[in-house]
Amino acid sequence: MEVTKAENQTLSLKNKVEHFFQRSIQNRKERGFCITKDMMASLMDKWSLFVIYNLAYYERLRFGELKTNIRGISSRMLSVTLKKLEQHEILERKVYAEVPPRVEYELTAFGKALTEKTVDLNGWLLDQFLEK
Repeated sequence: MEVTKAENQTLSLKNKVEHFFQRSIQNRKERGFCITKDMMASLMDKWSLFVIYNLAYYERLRFGELKTNIRGISSRMLSVTLKKLEQHEILERKVYAEVPPRVEYELTAFGKALTEKTVDLNGWLLDQFLEK
């Protein structure tokens, strides 16, 4: 009996999922936390993608510029989001010794690579729903 293309695709997906879970379990044993769960939770909140996409587009922005660009976000929520993204090494905060103090945010190399992946995923999602 011959295996069909659909069955091969199902097996391939199952193998990818199994491999992912094995690596995730190993990571959890080594680090004590689930990096993918924590990272995805940070990305999928209400404001993180807006911050990331703004920094990807403009490259470097100050707090006030981000607040102006992201309609509806409060100063407190922007501050919390920036701190969380900085902790996950998605963006970096640069403080300049000036009066008044100047702080700028930009994506790290990891943040830029992550942004490329999320843009691809979001583009795919748009394609799925706009074609209907």
